[in-house]
Amino acid sequence: MSNWYVMEVNEVLKSLNSGLEGLTRSEVSTRLEKYGANELAEKEKISALKIFIDQFKSFLIIILLAATVVSAFIGEWLDAIIIFAIVIACALLGLYQEFKSEKAVEALKKVAALTARVIRKGEEVEIPARDIVPGDIVVLRTGDKVPADCRLIEEMNLRVDEAPLTGESKPVKKSILPLEKDDVAVADRKNMVYTATVITYGHGKGVVTSTGMNSEFGKVATMIQEVQEEETPLKKRLDVIGKWLGIFSLIICAVAGTIGIIKGHGVLEMFIWGVSLAVAAVPEALPAVVTGALSIGVSKMAKKNAIVRKLPAVETLGCTTVICSDKTGTLTKNEMTVRQIYTNGEMFEVTGVGFQPEGEYLNKGSRINPKGNPNLSLLSKISTLCNDVYLNKTDTGWSIIGDPTEGALLVSAIKAGMNVEELRKEMPRIGEVPFESERKRMSTIHSVNGIKVGYIKGAPEIILDLSTHLLKYGKIVPLTEEERGNILKVNEQMASNALRILGLAYRHLPGDLSEYSPDTVEKELVFAGLQGMIDPPRDEVIEAMKRCKEAGIKAVMITGDHKLTAMAVAKELGQLPEEEGSKPRVLTGTELDRMDAQQLEDVIEDVVVYARVSPEHKLRIVDAFKKKGEVVAMTGDGINDAPALKRADIGVAMGITGTDVTKEASSMVLADDNFASIVAAVEEGRAIYDNIKKYLVYLISCNIAEILILGGSFFIGLPLPLVAIQILWVNLTTDGLPALALGVDPPDPDIMGRPPRDPQESVFSRRVIALMAVMALNITFVIVPIFFWYLKSGGYYLPGISGAMKEEILLKGQTMVLAMMILFELVNAYNNRSDRHSLFKVGFFKNKWLNWSILFSVVLAIIVIEVPALDQVFHTSYLNTKDWIIVIAAALTILPVMEITKLILNRMDKAA
Repeated sequence: MSNWYVMEVNEVLKSLNSGLEGLTRSEVSTRLEKYGANELAEKEKISALKIFIDQFKSFLIIILLAATVVSAFIGEWLDAIIIFAIVIACALLGLYQEFKSEKAVEALKKVAALTARVIRKGEEVEIPARDIVPGDIVVLRTGDKVPADCRLIEEMNLRVDEAPLTGESKPVKKSILPLEKDDVAVADRKNMVYTATVITYGHGKGVVTSTGMNSEFGKVATMIQEVQEEETPLKKRLDVIGKWLGIFSLIICAVAGTIGIIKGHGVLEMFIWGVSLAVAAVPEALPAVVTGALSIGVSKMAKKNAIVRKLPAVETLGCTTVICSDKTGTLTKNEMTVRQIYTNGEMFEVTGVGFQPEGEYLNKGSRINPKGNPNLSLLSKISTLCNDVYLNKTDTGWSIIGDPTEGALLVSAIKAGMNVEELRKEMPRIGEVPFESERKRMSTIHSVNGIKVGYIKGAPEIILDLSTHLLKYGKIVPLTEEERGNILKVNEQMASNALRILGLAYRHLPGDLSEYSPDTVEKELVFAGLQGMIDPPRDEVIEAMKRCKEAGIKAVMITGDHKLTAMAVAKELGQLPEEEGSKPRVLTGTELDRMDAQQLEDVIEDVVVYARVSPEHKLRIVDAFKKKGEVVAMTGDGINDAPALKRADIGVAMGITGTDVTKEASSMVLADDNFASIVAAVEEGRAIYDNIKKYLVYLISCNIAEILILGGSFFIGLPLPLVAIQILWVNLTTDGLPALALGVDPPDPDIMGRPPRDPQESVFSRRVIALMAVMALNITFVIVPIFFWYLKSGGYYLPGISGAMKEEILLKGQTMVLAMMILFELVNAYNNRSDRHSLFKVGFFKNKWLNWSILFSVVLAIIVIEVPALDQVFHTSYLNTKDWIIVIAAALTILPVMEITKLILNRMDKAA
């Protein structure tokens, strides 16, 4: 049975075979065996060994492993060791990135209560929360964390903070009365309390209906476990690139090997060529460079209060098209604030946000002094005395101890100039009539100079019904029906703006009154006025919303709050138009339940606010957006957000108010809980992707050039121009360091003025392919002829030349090719700073890291080539001054060639 909320208390107890005396020890044992412990189950974790083995499934890694085996087979042990070391390093890097232990369920366990008080055989006992079973009678008091889902059977002024589970921003008043409907959302089940929610006021008892994984809390845990994380767009594209490069190299190896054997070359010689081609095809530095660039991006984001937990999230941010955000505490301050006060026929506006006691009173836009208005002064007095809240100043700002609604009233009084401590000393509380949901009001009784006064606050219509008089210009006058009607109309107008409204009144009490009850205190009241409050949006979020629009990103509010409240906040944020019924629209959880998946997809583009939603709804919304091809970011702070955060392309948790559960399920955490930080993170994500694109093009164009040089040399009958160890050196150091430096290139100033990048968009557009082709062909058509000329002029092809002499000439020629490849690729790194703008416009010196990396790479190249001790390792030979002049002149040819190519492509784009 799941609809416990529609049943009478005695029916619930009967269905659960329980009673007010609780369960016996034998019944508890039986139920523990049947239902299991009241705790969350964990799914089996993937072992580190399996993740490590999975790294070897990459096509590029398989090619490198094959190259390792062949190198060892032909006796090139140094090459084999280095290639194998690269493979292991890549696998360990992948293990480090992927082995993210699933701590979400562990975090949920921390949130759950550790102990609980229950009735067993008529006696109240404290037990471990894990030992609770369905049918147990749980005792609930202020400050308690609810240990299991319960149907309330007793309550006295019970209020529960359900924000972590439902997103409801205000403590919920509870009741034991059954509900009439059986399709009520969790947030509206007033006679139920749920695991991990907190009792903020009052006390009561409940009979346990669900425990462990069967509780609403357990359902969240199940959703977290079932959600499958998907690969990011970049990861998918890199895998595709790797496969194509691998296939390309295998085809060349196969063709070259076949032709070579037909021409009479030995199998061993062909193996050596094959290893070199395979190594040339694989950008060995790519995994390290991608991880390094993303890590640098992570550091930059952390300085902007966006802490990235999963590296791929950095790239995903760059193509985010939709941000689904929880309202409470994310878009709003989660601090109730009085906005409007109505008294004496006038409406006053109150400025300021949250619990910070700074603000002004305005009347028709003009600033006024509340102390000069007797009605406002009295309202401030009632707000201060009929109130149990205390205001605290902390290192991080202002906070309250108590109910947020009462906090808003107290802050409004302080803004009016009220000295809270002094007033509470002057007029001490001598009695009270506590708030009860049936009465919808509370009263406090105070004494000053022997005079007793009762101050009352509550639902406006109730307070008006109990009032016979009205405070007008500081004087008490009879409350006429016309004035009563006017006040009710104003109340409706304020409510239509999603304000939560309280009526305030007072009454002078007889001096000999000693028993304070609703009958003796709450009658013949003098109505003082209305106060309307709301949880206001953060100031910085309004600007962040504008930037989202400029960047082509849709911001969607998803909240457990009521529709009117959500709409009011959305209008302030600029998400909704002022006119009702126009697009974009608002959807409630109940309306969502009536829609199938296709119907939701049909309307999802028009909806910007979802109100009264559950965790299941949030998952459906994220799924619907993803089916429409959107890249979805989901922000949130409560437990209810965790499954959707994990399902989204990027989950963003709040660092201050966020639960451990949410943080562990997220890809990124906002340290300052500031929605505006997401905009900065998106900007950084876009910049990082642009830079990843730069070094991808740089690395792969260099690899293609190496393949063309090797393949071209083979097909025209030249000896091997580069051996495997030289290619590895170029790929890892010469390519790797500048590529990493390109990863921190300054962003385009207009980066947030363009729409989000299509996640399906290839890194290799026609322009990029053209640039890569020209780069690779330029390098090939310069290096291969110089290599041939160097061999020919050195006497390599002379008849009768000795093998040793021939080997020496080849060694010198290969060193020339190595030197040219290094300098070509270093100069090419500058070209890759922009695929559109001239290098002379972009500038040589704006990226200091690129300059230092190139200088360092040049020094390393000179050491490798000129230090005799390294000749045997890298198969190099000394180059003289003339040789270096040829090398430098050859490498510089790429500058004018790429400048002309960019100019032609730009003109072609304009013509198109």
